[in-house]
Parts: sequence; structure tokens; C-alpha cells
Amino acid sequence: MVLLTFSWGLNYVAAKISYAGFDPVFLSVIRSVIGGFFVWLWCRWRGIRLFSRDGTLGAGVAVGILFGLEFLCLYVGLEHTTVARNTLLVNAMPFWMLIGAHFLLGEAISSRKFLGLVLAFGGLVLVFSDGLGVARKGMLAGDLLSLAAGILWASTNIVIKRSRLTEVAAEKLLLYQLAGSAVVGLLVMPFAGPPVRELAVAPTLALLFQAVYVVAFTYVLWFWMLGRYPASGLSSFAFLTPVFGVLCGGLLLGEPVSPAAYAALVLIVAGLIIVNRPVKRQIVP
Repeated sequence: MVLLTFSWGLNYVAAKISYAGFDPVFLSVIRSVIGGFFVWLWCRWRGIRLFSRDGTLGAGVAVGILFGLEFLCLYVGLEHTTVARNTLLVNAMPFWMLIGAHFLLGEAISSRKFLGLVLAFGGLVLVFSDGLGVARKGMLAGDLLSLAAGILWASTNIVIKRSRLTEVAAEKLLLYQLAGSAVVGLLVMPFAGPPVRELAVAPTLALLFQAVYVVAFTYVLWFWMLGRYPASGLSSFAFLTPVFGVLCGGLLLGEPVSPAAYAALVLIVAGLIIVNRPVKRQIVP
């Protein structure tokens, strides 16, 4: 899980590097196509049925559209803001999930989880404060798109929980999302910039890292671990992704990370830990 969360934090840096060679919208398409191809090969090898009629097509299309919009917001937003800010705003997703689940899934917010929400909100306020990082033209738009990506991520999870998608193989669910991302990106591409900005080694390697390693390897590894370890134990590592994202952005890209950014990180991570902390159940003899 430490390896996975580090990889997911590093993914934001890889996306930023790839912008030197490719348009963000094109990146969201090609990442999904390449990653989806390797996931499909994995399913063929493992004999996982993908095209059986299981009543999930409608929900799968909805999830695919939401996932596609999420990654458009994430990739375009990341181009206009820093990795640290993007990482913090996107990974606030569990808190939007809590709010959505309260109103749409009937999952009441406990006092403990409410405390986590308050801490996370404080972190988001810091992210949007004027003194966070070095402001530049378009950064606010990038921040808002990053925030929208987190909300769309939570919306995707809520649709999954309200549908029969919880009963299908995780790989099929992933392919629904990757296919939706590719289609949404293709529809938006005519309104975006040139797909290829400059063919260079670093942006190409960064693209392959996202498509082959992050999508096709770490996501499948995550599903494999979900089938073998308690989900509550795995989710407790969620706080590491924004930590690694902020640190990698500062160390590898030299992006300014202000004291306010670290304070926001502490608040959001503390909220994640509180929200994901397993509830101890009393054993009645």
C-alpha cells in the first residue's frame, strides 16, 4: 500500500511532466486507451468475463461519463495549478463522498466523521487562501477544476454504490471508467489544443508511466489486494497519497510549497485518518 500510494502521488508529477509534449485532453484519452488495452489483456489471461449481460450497462455508461469528466477536470486543472494544490483538492474526495452518502445513500455522518469533515474544510480554505504558494494567472481556474475532479470522483463512487456495479468484477468496472474517459476526451478534443506539442523523451516516458504502470499495473494490484485483505485496513493508507503528491511536487518539480500548504496537508490528512479509522465493535458475550 505504501508503494501504491507513492505511485499515485507520483502520478500527478508524471502528468505535469507530460504536458511539455502533449495536450491534457489528449493525455486523458491516450492514457485510458493504453491502460484499458493492458487491463483487457489481463482479463483475457485470467478468464474474466466482460461482455455478459448483467444489467450494469446503464450504470456503467453513467460511471464512465463521470470518470471521463473527472479526469478532464483533473488533467486540465493540473496544467493551471501546482501539483501540491491539485493533489490536496482532488484527494478531498472522501469528504464529498461522506456528504453525498449522507443524503443519497442514507449513511449518517457520525460525530467522529463530522470532525474529519471540519478539519478537511479547514484544509480546503487554506488551499484557496491568497497566501498559498505563488499565485499566477489561471491558478484559480485550475484550483476550481481540481476541486470539481474530487467532487466528480465522489459522484462516481456514489453511482457505483447505488447500482449493480458492486457485483461485477473490479476489472470490468475499471474498463467501464476507462472507456468513458476515452469517449468523453475524444468529444472534447476538437475544442482543445494540438494533441502533440513536442515529441520528447521525458513527456513520452511520463505518459507511459501513467498508462502502463499506474492504470494497468497499480489499479489491478489494488483490486488484487482488495480481494485478499480487509478493505478497512487498506483504506487507512489513503492519507499517504496527498502526502506523497505534495512532497513529490516540491522535490521533483521544484514547485513552491508554502507553510500554508503544509498546514492544509496536515488538516486534510488528519481528517482522512479520522474518517477512515475503523470503528471498534464491542463483543457481546
